[in-house]
Order: sequence, then C-alpha cells, then structure tokens
Amino acid sequence: MGYGPSGVKAGKPRKVVLVLSGGLDSTVLAHRLRAEGCDLTMLSFNYGQSHRRELEFAWRTAARVGGVHRVVNLGTIADLLSGSSLTDSAVATPDGHYSDASMRATVVPNRNAIMLDVAVAHAVAIGAVAVAYGAHAGDHPIYPDCRPSFVAAYEQMVRVANQGFLDPDFAVLTPFITMHKSEVVAEGARLGVPFADTWSCYRGGARHCGTCGTCVERREAFSVANVADPTEYKVG
Repeated sequence: MGYGPSGVKAGKPRKVVLVLSGGLDSTVLAHRLRAEGCDLTMLSFNYGQSHRRELEFAWRTAARVGGVHRVVNLGTIADLLSGSSLTDSAVATPDGHYSDASMRATVVPNRNAIMLDVAVAHAVAIGAVAVAYGAHAGDHPIYPDCRPSFVAAYEQMVRVANQGFLDPDFAVLTPFITMHKSEVVAEGARLGVPFADTWSCYRGGARHCGTCGTCVERREAFSVANVADPTEYKVG
C-alpha cells in the first residue's frame, strides 16, 4: 500500500482530524484532504483571540467540504498567553511582513501544540489515522511551531504519549510545510477553493486591513501565484 499526496496511507479508513482556522492554508488543506477521499473531522478553536472572524469562515468551509465540525472553546486560556497581539489587548498588531522582527508580537506561545494536543486526543478517541494542520514554509521565520523540526518532535511525543492506542501508521500531516504561500494558493486554485470564503487578517474588521503581516503575505501570495485575489482590503 502506498500513501496519498498528503501522507494518508492508502487502504486505511481515511479518518483525519484537521485543525481548521478559517484561514487560507487550512481551508486549502480541507479541500485537498476531501479530494483525496478522507473522512474529515474539523476542529476550530476559540482560544481567546482578539476577534472571531476566522471562525465564521471555518464554518463556511466545513459546510462546503462536508464532515464533522466542532468549535473547541479554550477562551479562558487567553489570560495565560499574554504578550501576543492576538490574545493581549495591550499589544498592538504590527504592520509588515513575516520576515520583520515586529512580527514576533503575533506569536501566541505554544499555540499549535495546544491545538494539536486536543486534535490528537480526539483522533485517538475516534480512531482517526492522522491529524493535520496547514503550516507552510512562509511561517518558518517567525513561528517555531510551524517548522519541520517541531512536527518531527511533536509526532514522536504523540507516539510515546499514546503508546498502545494509536494506529501504527498514525501521522501528523503537514503537506504544505515545504511550500510557500504562493504554492498553497496555486494548489487552492487547482482545487477550486473559493478564496473569498477564507479569512487571514489579524485585525478582524469588516474587511481585511491590507497591512498586517497576514494580509501582506496573502496579497503577495496571490500576486506571485498569478491567481486573481478576490479579497477586499481596507488599504490598497
């Protein structure tokens, strides 16, 4: 038996738990896993972030691709995660590019590990063969929990922590981890992803602000991929 493009072993019950933020990357990943025939359970998280706009778009994606979707309420942990502009109202959301040092203000400590822990626990409970999240190469400069070294170490920890309860081929799937955002956009275009139904902006207004780190990266990705950007930006 071989493996599908996203890493799910062929011939297995293809039940996958996906961390779905409502952003572009996890939405494209949802469409890709569905196209590969996976049985999706999608978990979105309220972790006390400064806005909930992304969760609205997660619901749209879940309704479109089909499968189970649940929003996990971790809102009470926000007070424990101070120092990030995403969880702490005292920290301003910076403008710029992910390569800028100012983007450190957007790091939520251990966020992906927290979400993945919940996703793995649920995966074990329902007999899923994998968990997945949409980390990509553009995240590497500023987000440690989006790097290959984190994924490898985390997967090993999962195997130890759940020894005797995991499927032998259980995997943490990050098929975009060596891809740049423009490549993710190109993949989404190939799959027919409705990009207008994704949310990236850190500021959570009626429209994307156009200047925060995720907006800058989003605009750049569509331009490099030569794919029409349907996003309405407040600036530019």
